[in-house]
Amino acid sequence: MAEMGSKGVTAGKIASNVQKKLTRAQEKVLQKLGKADETKDEQFEQCVQNFNKQLTEGTRLQKDLRTYLASVKAMHEASKKLNECLQEVYEPDWPGRDEASKIAENNDLLWLDYHQKLVDQALLTMDTYLGQFPDIKSRIAKRGRKLVDYDSARHHYESLQTAKKKDEAKIAKAEEELIKAQKVFEEMNVDLQEELPSLWNSRVGFYVNTFQSIAGLEENFHKEMSKLNQNLNDVLISLEKQHGSNTFTVKAQPSDNAPAKGNKSPSPPPDGSPAATPEIRVNHEPEPAGTATPGAALPKSPSQSSLPAVVVETFPAAVNGTVESGSGAGRLDLPPGFMFKVQAQHDYTATDTDELQLKAGDVVLVIPFQNPEEQDEGWLMGVKESDWNQHKELDKCRGVFPENFTERVQ
Repeated sequence: MAEMGSKGVTAGKIASNVQKKLTRAQEKVLQKLGKADETKDEQFEQCVQNFNKQLTEGTRLQKDLRTYLASVKAMHEASKKLNECLQEVYEPDWPGRDEASKIAENNDLLWLDYHQKLVDQALLTMDTYLGQFPDIKSRIAKRGRKLVDYDSARHHYESLQTAKKKDEAKIAKAEEELIKAQKVFEEMNVDLQEELPSLWNSRVGFYVNTFQSIAGLEENFHKEMSKLNQNLNDVLISLEKQHGSNTFTVKAQPSDNAPAKGNKSPSPPPDGSPAATPEIRVNHEPEPAGTATPGAALPKSPSQSSLPAVVVETFPAAVNGTVESGSGAGRLDLPPGFMFKVQAQHDYTATDTDELQLKAGDVVLVIPFQNPEEQDEGWLMGVKESDWNQHKELDKCRGVFPENFTERVQ
């Protein structure tokens, strides 16, 4: 019997809820049709608009803050791998190895500390701030339903009072229901009328505190990271002073595909064979005063003022069995600045007006770019030997071409 009673109560509650929904739906239809007046509160509606705006802004801020934290974590991982690479290549007998290792360790700890403080002082505060919105949003929606119930009860009571044949019992019951509905609505309305403006005003202090925390943490992080970087720089300068006088040779690696010039990328040679590349020797020793330098010294940035000049040396070219200087000076039959000869191993179809059209077997006299900044990696400037012998005019004959379509012959 008890079970049946429980089921009966449950069924009755469900039926009551269904009836409430139907009554509310009918009331809203009548209000939209203008057949029933609707209680309006413009001040409260403005509070609701502010609430929705505040929720949207807070949700966006939370999303962007999580993105920022993810970026910090990614940078931490990248920095950690870079330092691990330095430890692997740092040979045991090099000075400063222990110092470099300690700097890498402190670098890792600094990143960890920065990320954790951002979580504690910004993200968790952000989550707490947004945590109050779901409950208030639910109460706003419930207030809206109770307002419809109140309007419905009011209209029902008014209709019974204006009826031609009055039923005092029904009027009394309707009045009782109206008072009850009004009380429930007003209790919720009063609470929200107090909370919503307070919540709206709290956003200013929250935004200030959040961004102050982020700015302060980031400022301190960069200060500490700057110290570590300066220490690492000092270690590397010490290493350079001990080993920087050594001369070592760097050979450019041929590519299987011609690098892009601008927005264009020529096709690779038909057989995929790389072209021979000139050997480049890098010398860290400064030239003695009064000694002619075979090549042009690379410019140094202000941060490299303490380092020895890096000099690029190019090998002299042999023409008809005679060794010529790299600049081509003194040879009237060679273009100014001539460096070396190459021979096309494959046909190359020019795709722009500044490119050379090559046939397999063509000999090209390589010359420097007028503006070195315009040279793209993998491309050379030159003039076909046949064109030079015929015209002797660089402006009409010179052009760029992909280095890996050719092979150095002299």
